[in-house]
Amino acid sequence: MPWIAYQVVLRLHSPLHIGWGRVSYLQRARPYVTGRVLRGALVSRVARNQNEFGDTAGDPYRKVSKTFAQYLTFTYFYPALQNEAGKWEVCFPWKDEVVFRRRFLSSYVAAALSYPQQTAAEGLLYETEFLSPYTLDTGEPVYLMGYVFVDEEHLRSEKYDWPGAFRRLQLGGERGYGWGEARLADNGIRPISSGEKLFDDIRFELGAERPRLHLDKDQPVLAHTNAEAGSLAGSIEPMVGREWRADNKNDRRHVGQHIAFNGMYFAPGSRVLRSSDFNIGEGGYWQPASPPESAPP
Repeated sequence: MPWIAYQVVLRLHSPLHIGWGRVSYLQRARPYVTGRVLRGALVSRVARNQNEFGDTAGDPYRKVSKTFAQYLTFTYFYPALQNEAGKWEVCFPWKDEVVFRRRFLSSYVAAALSYPQQTAAEGLLYETEFLSPYTLDTGEPVYLMGYVFVDEEHLRSEKYDWPGAFRRLQLGGERGYGWGEARLADNGIRPISSGEKLFDDIRFELGAERPRLHLDKDQPVLAHTNAEAGSLAGSIEPMVGREWRADNKNDRRHVGQHIAFNGMYFAPGSRVLRSSDFNIGEGGYWQPASPPESAPP
């Protein structure tokens, strides 16, 4: 049975911070939701809803995580606004970075305190950038839009209720302060066919393997894409993250102690130099669907 595609729209209800490195005391935020962040939020919600923790040794999320890695994948989610006609307009940060930052990104400044002296602790002033739940110029509610691909023959929603998990998620960092709250918008999940285009621009097909995307020359990739593809032009960055590896044989077996290097990837917004096909892999990363040819001169 082939994969089935769904469009998903979430309403952002609080500031969203997805870390993107630090410059001086500014903790930068990505202007989109990566597949890795989305998968982590879904796995956490579904596993807790199943209430299967009990006396499970090691990582209680492992079973759900491995199942999702095989039978569920997704695009990155991008900020979107709803126009007067009720249609979704996605706002990509690379189209006009200055306008995007002015409309969607803000920051919060704080300092850690040294309580005996009742002063700010030395060197602990920090500023956290975030995606605002309302546009900063017109006060419109901000949504997050993306696409989910499910192999429903193996991933049945009766057991792994991923649609229910979207009703209320917490994404990114600073969750202890209530940040990252996203809820499913009205009619926020709908199935789509291969005749439609992702984000009104990218053709795709659903087969027995992974979902496949077709990009024309000069189209931007919308996720981190394998740097070995050889047919892309844009910024390259390493994808490194903290994971829970309960089966580690050393002392780094607890939450966030295993540092995983996933490789070098072209950043979203990089452009293809010729027509190319990509598969959506685990974590939302894009991989070339066929061996790359030599890049044009």
